[in-house]
Amino acid sequence: MCGPHFCSMKITEDVRKYAAEQGIAEEEALKKGMEEKSKEFAEKGNELYAKA
Repeated sequence: MCGPHFCSMKITEDVRKYAAEQGIAEEEALKKGMEEKSKEFAEKGNELYAKA
């Protein structure tokens, strides 16, 4: 499903592009990307909603 802030087709395309740039498999790219986002989330205070 796609919407104004989310498009699964675009995300899939981005993951494949990232994997190709890193020279790794798509599964590894997903794992690595999730680890990076997890670290970013923790650094920003583990808050689900950003304050305006």
